[in-house]
Amino acid sequence: MQHFITKVLANMPKDWLQLTTHRLDIYEEKLAKSQFLEEFTQLYNNNNTKATALQNLPTAYDYIRLGHPLSCVLEWVVANTDQLHPENIISFDSETMPVLAVLRKNGLDNKKTRILYTDQLPTSFDAAILKEVYGYQFELQKVAQGAKVSSFDGGTIFIQEKESITSFNIVANVDFFVNIHPNLGSIVLVNGKQNDAYISEIQHVRRRETVAMTPENCLTALQMYAKNTDFVAAKYNTSENKNSVLESIKEITDTTAKPLVASSGLSMQYAIMMGLVDAANENYRGKDIKFIVPPNCYGGTNDQARRVAAAIKNVEVVDLPVDGDHDMVQSLETVLTKVAEQDGVPYIIAEIPTNPRVEVPNLQDLKAVLSKKRVTANGTAAIDSVFILDQTFCPNVHFLGENAILSSVRAISYASGSKFPSGGKCTAGYCVVNKKAEALLEKIESHLMLCDNEATPLQYEILAAQLPSMNQRIEDAYKNTLAFVNFIQANLPEAKINFVSEELAAQGFTPSVFSLDLPTKGDTAAEKEAYKRELNLKLINLMISEIPDESKFCVSYGQLKGCYWTIPATSTQGTTKEGDKDYIVRTSLSPNLDLALHKKVFLDFVKSI
Repeated sequence: MQHFITKVLANMPKDWLQLTTHRLDIYEEKLAKSQFLEEFTQLYNNNNTKATALQNLPTAYDYIRLGHPLSCVLEWVVANTDQLHPENIISFDSETMPVLAVLRKNGLDNKKTRILYTDQLPTSFDAAILKEVYGYQFELQKVAQGAKVSSFDGGTIFIQEKESITSFNIVANVDFFVNIHPNLGSIVLVNGKQNDAYISEIQHVRRRETVAMTPENCLTALQMYAKNTDFVAAKYNTSENKNSVLESIKEITDTTAKPLVASSGLSMQYAIMMGLVDAANENYRGKDIKFIVPPNCYGGTNDQARRVAAAIKNVEVVDLPVDGDHDMVQSLETVLTKVAEQDGVPYIIAEIPTNPRVEVPNLQDLKAVLSKKRVTANGTAAIDSVFILDQTFCPNVHFLGENAILSSVRAISYASGSKFPSGGKCTAGYCVVNKKAEALLEKIESHLMLCDNEATPLQYEILAAQLPSMNQRIEDAYKNTLAFVNFIQANLPEAKINFVSEELAAQGFTPSVFSLDLPTKGDTAAEKEAYKRELNLKLINLMISEIPDESKFCVSYGQLKGCYWTIPATSTQGTTKEGDKDYIVRTSLSPNLDLALHKKVFLDFVKSI
């Protein structure tokens, strides 16, 4: 096994280490991890470590945040060592999130939890906040190394800090073993058939509230395993890189408060949500918290908001229709008036531009509806809202600075780092606040640290290198996108294209993504829908087969090169209710691609229909 892994690491594709998003055309979500490992196991059985064989393995996960080839290989190695199924092993970048994942399920199931540890708990573990804010109940118990573990009426977690993170000492009466390495992250082992129901729950926490152990850390752990060596820390100028990143973010967003940088956009969003829950409990004790969220927005946002609401009694999600026939401002007026009457705490999460319809509300009207003073059913002043803006599509627009459109209301902005901030080189995301919301920053930061979800040293290094060129890349990618949109409109005028107007572009909204509603035919609505869905795939398959080096069936956006195609209903809106999904084509262009070739292939598609 060690010999095989050594050769795999020598011959593995560079993409295993460098890609943040993977191809959807060789990926089946219901077989995430398993399909990759089935074929990987065949390679092991045949002692085949050829570069071509490794290159041809199916995509393990569509997005690196959820897992990736190296995390799958690491988990497979641990599972084989202990004669377990690879599903039972899950690696995390965070030291604390596997523990929080078990606590979450036990909380929902009203099941007791005992947490055992030998030397000390992770420094980020804050028992008081976990009990008070998250509502998790558990008992802590320090035990001697090698001591027998007594039986317990509930679930037992055993945390150990270990130099050899892949080595587990399985003992009786423990349900979950969590190995921690302060530089690499953690690996959880789900022990016993009776705990199989936890596997998907722990995996879901990794998918939504944190990230998998990063590729570079998985590679280090695998090298330590294969060569029986101790950990050697990579050399990063973390302090210098972090200062550079924070200054770049402040300059890009025109804000003055300290930005926060997380392991991913959703890690950042989770810290924002939990920080705001904490602040509401402190400042508005006993009041209901309402997270106001578009039902068709990015699936991760949608799902995470509902997961927080499911786990905390006084939190509820309220739908905010924003796309198509629904206007964000009018919807906000209706929803905020209702929440005010109920004397609730209104927290709004919205994307501008919206995804996938790329719509921007009237910003003066948005400011007015957010600034409006409202009253409760009793006639007292209602709690003012906090506007949480997902600015991933246009991170260059100034919403929060002095005299900017949202400067007069409490507002937070965040962005996914796998898009423009890093150019697709890492997942780290960030958030900034305006002056009105600065009081909330401390709470958000405390939950980012409790979840051990801060960006890694390598992520800081990548952002330090990429952020200075971000605004130029946004401008260049927009020019390519506008040219492609105009070409499509001229050659397929019956298609409906969702893209920003020239007026919005003049205001600074220059996304490099557009959605395409292809023309359809048929006698019934069902026939028309079926034809359009078939046409969507025909277009995407033509593009990726004719331009394989640049066009990918992928959810990517803001990458350094290439062109990316997806159908939101089957990717970014994965967990959205079926009626709210968009079965349209979403396309994003980079600053660096062969635009003439893309136009030629698109023209071939038009001729074929």
